[in-house]
Amino acid sequence: MNKVLMVAYQFPPVGGSGVQRTAKFAKYLPQFGWEPVVLTRDTKKMALRDESLLREIPSHLEIIRTPARDLTTFPTIFNKAGKFVAWKLLIPDGEVLWMKRALKSAVERVEKEDIKAIYTTSYPYSDHLMGLELKKCFPDIPWLADFRDEWTNNPYHLDNPYFPYRMKKEKAMEREVLEKADGLITNTPLMKGNFVRLNPGLNLETRMAVIPNGYDSEDFEQAPSMGRQRNGRFTVTYTGALYGRRKPDQVLEAAGNLVKQGLIDRGRFLMQFIGSFKPEPLLALIDKNGLTGSVDIAGYMEHGECLTKMINSDVLLLIEGGGPGSEVFYTGKIFEYIQTNNPILAAIPEKGAAAEIISRTKTGIICNWADVKAIEQGLLTLYQAWLRGQFVIDPDRAEIAKYDRKALTRSLAELLDRVSI
Repeated sequence: MNKVLMVAYQFPPVGGSGVQRTAKFAKYLPQFGWEPVVLTRDTKKMALRDESLLREIPSHLEIIRTPARDLTTFPTIFNKAGKFVAWKLLIPDGEVLWMKRALKSAVERVEKEDIKAIYTTSYPYSDHLMGLELKKCFPDIPWLADFRDEWTNNPYHLDNPYFPYRMKKEKAMEREVLEKADGLITNTPLMKGNFVRLNPGLNLETRMAVIPNGYDSEDFEQAPSMGRQRNGRFTVTYTGALYGRRKPDQVLEAAGNLVKQGLIDRGRFLMQFIGSFKPEPLLALIDKNGLTGSVDIAGYMEHGECLTKMINSDVLLLIEGGGPGSEVFYTGKIFEYIQTNNPILAAIPEKGAAAEIISRTKTGIICNWADVKAIEQGLLTLYQAWLRGQFVIDPDRAEIAKYDRKALTRSLAELLDRVSI
């Protein structure tokens, strides 16, 4: 069996949805002729930790852990300073400190002469810089660079512009990665289109493949289920982070309006937020919209527990704000959402990657993220259907099956086969 070195700073027990992609690839690649060797950070002082994800990892998997220098985990008064250095001063990101130290371990492992391919994944983009260095050391070993998000065209960067010097330097880094990698992967056709448009002359139309995120059927088979409570409270669940453009302002305003008007019975309504975010701004919004007692803030949960909450909800809430680049973006949780068979209320850009997935899979109601009235109507439609015991969606199971993690890993294995010829 061929071995592939997978460079992934974010790997279990690091928590969050971004970890899932590489973890699932590592889980299923051996079924398609590739044995992963994972190079990642150590397990000390993580900003977000989920020990349950370690159960996803095969016991025989070779994992090389090297010391991290995570400045965002500095205690108390030094925390803001650490985050400022990591996010604003270090180029391309704070994880470059880890990359420079871990590179030695990567070179030593590749020199054992049984590594047939190298795979790097971002974020962080420093993973790709390690790929560049390894390509210089081992030019005959094929390298795949996987972009879970865009780099210099990332909506976060567009909303929080870098200084011209930094942006120029990162654009140069990005172009070198795109030029030197033997194969490239990204998440959505729209994201690929941006890479092609912004990087002419690199033949990305043929060199870059699209492998979306997905769901793992085995997770749903193993998730404990309490059974859906159809006679209890109408439960609307949001899972994930809240930051940048991803804000619940319009959704909470819409819910508050419906409760105030008596169109939704306060005593039979529950909205819950599960994930990593600061509770204070959310509590202020809840109070402002008269929803105290009707909204729960649960914080971060282990993946299996969070999946159970999704399964036992009546509606799943998806939020994504608009702005430059927003149409190419979707959050990884959308794929677990579509697999639950529960309807999705999506307050998102109406034209974009997330809306396209929901439309194709027939799994929810799409509302313009900024249109409070449209969100009100969507939420009321789902509430009234719940009262009547009606199922308002007819999911396309064949379309949903395309996003099974095992099938997506087959696509990655085929790419590895192709670049390794």
